[in-house]
Amino acid sequence: MSNAANLVAFSRDHLDAATELSRQARWPHRREDWQMALALSKGCVAVRADTRVIGTVLMTPYGGDAGTINMVIVDEAERGQGLGRRLMQQAMTLAGDRRLQLVATEDGLPLYEKLGFCRSGEIVQHQGHLVQAVAQCDAVRAATTEDVAAITVLDAAAFGADRGVLIAHLAVVGEFAVLERDGRLAGFAALRRFGRGLVIGPVVGAGLDDAKALVAHFLSGRQGEFIRVDTAIESGLAPWLTSLGFDHVGGGIVMRRPAARDGTRPSATSFASPFASTFALASQAFG
Repeated sequence: MSNAANLVAFSRDHLDAATELSRQARWPHRREDWQMALALSKGCVAVRADTRVIGTVLMTPYGGDAGTINMVIVDEAERGQGLGRRLMQQAMTLAGDRRLQLVATEDGLPLYEKLGFCRSGEIVQHQGHLVQAVAQCDAVRAATTEDVAAITVLDAAAFGADRGVLIAHLAVVGEFAVLERDGRLAGFAALRRFGRGLVIGPVVGAGLDDAKALVAHFLSGRQGEFIRVDTAIESGLAPWLTSLGFDHVGGGIVMRRPAARDGTRPSATSFASPFASTFALASQAFG
């Protein structure tokens, strides 16, 4: 039974087995995607005595205040025996006092609620191929190395925690675009390889029109490429993505622990711009 499995620290030696588990779960993650997640995270794997990996979990820390729990997978032959709870408890131990976020399926909800997580929103996943030409906006340009610091500050304002390590990693493995207004950075978007093609996110801006302009920058000229965008329902971006030909293929429920206080948002920056909102996630794993 699963209780006989040992939990050991997740290392690069486990990447191939983790990739196979995600394929079993019908996730699109490549070995490179797991490698990025591990580079940014701490975690553990459940290993049988015969060295088979039968479960995974990662906790991605954002400074000492926040983090996400992600890549929670249990081999389908090992489910229903408490292994998922053991993996989650280990991830929460790694998180310490950090407030936590995860994106859950309906099947995972009962366990996460028992562990103190509360619903706080819903993510919709859109993906596919662009069916019409999209024009770029003159206010959006490719980011430079000098923009990364301002991008980090604006992301912190939108997310509520400093994700500088994530932003720096995205700058290496992908590319950024920025939107300027009155000489100041007012929004940004990232593009990188992921899964079956490309993912756009995070996308941060002051309003929906800014978000569309930033996404359009990366869509322009990419009619033949497979593209994915994960967005919160309340962002308002989903109907526009559908109109461009990106199908709604699933999503998940955002859960947080402890629950966010009503009417408050963390103050993470004094950056002089309209308050920023997140319109697309870096991924469901990273937020």
